[in-house]
Amino acid sequence: MQHADQIIRTAHLMADAARQAILPWFRHADLAADNKRPADFDPVTQADREAERAMRAVLARERPDDAILGEEYGAQPGTTGLTWVLDPIDGTRAFLCGAASWGVLIGVTDAEGVVYGLIDQPFTTERFEGGLGRAQLSHGGRDRPLRVRDCDTLAAATLLTTFPEIGTPEEAQAFRRVAGQVRLTRYGLDCYAYALLALGQVDLVIEAGLQSYDIAGPLAVVQAAGGIVTDWQGGPAHEGGRVIAAATPALHRAALDLLRG
Repeated sequence: MQHADQIIRTAHLMADAARQAILPWFRHADLAADNKRPADFDPVTQADREAERAMRAVLARERPDDAILGEEYGAQPGTTGLTWVLDPIDGTRAFLCGAASWGVLIGVTDAEGVVYGLIDQPFTTERFEGGLGRAQLSHGGRDRPLRVRDCDTLAAATLLTTFPEIGTPEEAQAFRRVAGQVRLTRYGLDCYAYALLALGQVDLVIEAGLQSYDIAGPLAVVQAAGGIVTDWQGGPAHEGGRVIAAATPALHRAALDLLRG
């Protein structure tokens, strides 16, 4: 892709800016949360807002003609055909609890889908990167390649998800069909689940009710590491909804068959 190096550089500058905005608030005794959805608890904090503003400021300086879609401040049109899809804190509930499973998500999309993404965990200083020829974890001044592990059977697989309650009752039932066949299921990992899949630590992530900013960055990272990310029908997943990410084609097919019932 033209300007790939500049896109990568800009993404890292954005992630750096988000880290600086977020970390003073993490495990802060006075951190308050507003509820965006009165019928449920969908929190947003000052850290979310400051981080997205910081990332948008970098884009305004480095790539002002690209479009933006952010969780907190919505859509901004562009003229280049590229859109930066931003979730300043994916896992705000975990952030409020002081758990380090949240992360900063940055995705870059064109007309065909996601071309590049980052999952950044500011507290652990782990940065997972995928796309435009990269698939790596940067941590402690060192880089290591990302690669999913070779797991072909549900019986040997570890499955992660954000909530024990997956969307609708029908979606929860479908999830339980898969969870009943795997070796181990763990809950509440937010975007860090996709990072662990790309790192080769786990084998499956299944979720529902996602927005595009929840999945664009993670999708790029998992695919660059050799994994598969689709919706529950095997189609494109970059716009959110029901998502399955798997380490191998065989594992993806087996889980997809159960999700479809």
